[in-house]
Amino acid sequence: MQSVTAFNDPPIWVAEAVIYQVFPDRFRRSGRVEEQRHLALKPWGSDPTEQGFQGGDLYGVIDALDQLQSMGITCLYLTPIFRSAVNHRYHTYDYFQVDPLLGGNTALDALITALHERDMRLVLDGVFNHCGRGFWPFHHVVENGQASPYRDWFHIKQWPINPYPGSGESCGYDCWWSIPDLPKFNHSNPAVRDYLLAVARHWLERGIDGWRLDVADEVPKDFWVEFRHVVREVKSDAWIVGEIWGDARSWLQGEHFDGVMNYRIGWSILGWVGGDALRQGYQEPGYPLNPLNTKELINIWNTTTAWYRPQVNRGQMNLLDSHDVPRALHSLNGDLKAMRLALLLLFLQPGAPCIFYGTETGLAGGPSSKRSSGPEPACREAFPWDQRWSADLRPYIQQLAKLRNSYPDLHQTDLVWRCAGSDGLIGQAEGLEVWINRSRTQPLELPDPQATTNVLWSSDQHNALGSISMQSAVLLGTSPR
Repeated sequence: MQSVTAFNDPPIWVAEAVIYQVFPDRFRRSGRVEEQRHLALKPWGSDPTEQGFQGGDLYGVIDALDQLQSMGITCLYLTPIFRSAVNHRYHTYDYFQVDPLLGGNTALDALITALHERDMRLVLDGVFNHCGRGFWPFHHVVENGQASPYRDWFHIKQWPINPYPGSGESCGYDCWWSIPDLPKFNHSNPAVRDYLLAVARHWLERGIDGWRLDVADEVPKDFWVEFRHVVREVKSDAWIVGEIWGDARSWLQGEHFDGVMNYRIGWSILGWVGGDALRQGYQEPGYPLNPLNTKELINIWNTTTAWYRPQVNRGQMNLLDSHDVPRALHSLNGDLKAMRLALLLLFLQPGAPCIFYGTETGLAGGPSSKRSSGPEPACREAFPWDQRWSADLRPYIQQLAKLRNSYPDLHQTDLVWRCAGSDGLIGQAEGLEVWINRSRTQPLELPDPQATTNVLWSSDQHNALGSISMQSAVLLGTSPR
């Protein structure tokens, strides 16, 4: 599956990829993981705000591959899968072992094989800024104090360290966002670097196709320079994606990452599609959910794409939502027409669209009488396999994937966008135009319906071509490839 990729450029395959993000504990329980037997797992569908494990596993992911592939998915991104004492597994304590609750290393091998047999790819989440309190070198320091030979793996500020501090007490070491259960690595220590680079190498050699890198901008840049050399030495077309929410120009010059999690595309789409009906109140500077007019939307898109080389724009991970932010349908107040438009706009961007698991079922991060709605962890709901779905967006997502695959201009070049009144958006490339109407009340008139000879795609098949009805779109132009 390898293709020729220049060292400083993203892999070519990313531009045509459609990604599906899986939060493993909440995606699917297969019932085939022996290590789960006789354990006190939470009932499937339990309140996602509670601690505990609901038992999703990697065999469950394999069981869903036919359905995902039929929807147009070509690549999976899994949030962390290595041994951890927390359901999201960002508290890693063994980087060389897949968590036994997920099926262990054997299950990962089976998943890689199943994906590659379908010409699909796998990206894993690398948490290389910090570890969990149970990580063996940190445990060694806890037990041995200053006598531990691993004391320089971390940034120790005072002895003895206090990994379980009480209120007002210091833990005595640097940790991520001052959370004592997440001690930060000392990347200036060669032993730490060697260990983390060995982790990167090991799983690539085992068959994964790339790394998504957690809080990547909090790790020294020179480490990522070395990381890129190791990754590309093992697999020249492996994808390296940094979790950077805003301006990533200094990280995307060809030395560090191929792309980033392009949240700017996500929040700007939701701000425009939702408009005045957008749910507000979520406070995150890197993901501002505010109504946008059409001119503001275009300015954000133009600014974002102008920051990077065309090759980099084609190597981005574009997303509406994720495990870290409110679900898109929650932000859109359950408006499925607006959700469809948001997905369309996501698929019209250069780079790879990423679908958060459960989007196709209408998951919205609450509300319910038992759940707090909105931001994480409410957005980490269990996939409703055995429940009635509030929506079925699978055919629509499949349609978008086919559209994107049929018209290379939709992912190989940037559409040129312009306003059409206050609620209309027009994207243009050679021989191709996309007309989109976000209004909930007014149709958008096409300029000359008699001259329209090819309607390539429409989200509003029942409407006359002279206008586009509320919250709908048409794509006009030449025949597909």
